[in-house]
Formats: sequence, structure tokens, C-alpha cells
Amino acid sequence: MKKLILFLLAISVIPLSHVHAENRVVQNLFEQYASQGVTQPSAERGEKLWQQRFSATGKFSERSCTSCHTSNINKSGKHIRTNKVIKPMSPTENPKRLTNMKKVNKWFKRNCKWTFGRECSAQEKADILAYLSKSVMKQK
Repeated sequence: MKKLILFLLAISVIPLSHVHAENRVVQNLFEQYASQGVTQPSAERGEKLWQQRFSATGKFSERSCTSCHTSNINKSGKHIRTNKVIKPMSPTENPKRLTNMKKVNKWFKRNCKWTFGRECSAQEKADILAYLSKSVMKQK
């Protein structure tokens, strides 16, 4: 319980009141990750994880989040296998991004397996969410 209180205090310094639905979902996910032992999400770690390259098998021998989403979360990307256009990950550029918890959880499960070859840990998810939400927080 003490860890949860410290975690909630730590994230309370993040101005999450700017975007309504996105904030509720992100806040709920941060609380969920806190219950799994995450004490402090880090946008810096999330950005490093976003850029990090992972070994994969098959045609695309190395992957990172940037392989499909680009290194600029404000820009559209394109799936490296299907060529499907992917709308920006930044909630400031794509207001529907991070507004549905079920979709965010599905996104993490699918994309972590595709990119990392495994599911992401709660800490990795919290860090990536902190990174993706950073653009919204800067506007406050």
C-alpha cells in the first residue's frame, strides 16, 4: 500500500488534466501497473525502449517500435510488413490515441510480441505510456 501511495504521489506531478479520456485511461493504467510493482514510470526510459532494436526472425531481422511508428510519435508511420498506414502515436496529433483501455492493452500485447518477441513487463508499459503521454503533458 505504501508503494502505491508513493507511486500515485509521484505521478500526481504529471499534469494529466489537459486531455480528458486519454488521461483517465492512462491514469488507470498507471494505477494498474503500480499494483504490479511499478513505482515510477519514466518517459526517458520509455523513449529509449521505443528506439531500441530487438532481434527477430524472418524477413525483418531487427525491429523496434520505430520500424512501424517512426521515431517521431507526432508523425504517421507504416507497418513494415503490410504497408498499412499507422496514425501518429502522440495523443496531441491523434486525439483518439490512448482513450480506450481495451485497445491500449491489445496494442501492448500484439506489438510487444511482434517487436520484442515477448510481452512487455508492467514497467516497460508504464515507461512507454509515460513517453507517449509526454507530448500532452508538455502543453500544460
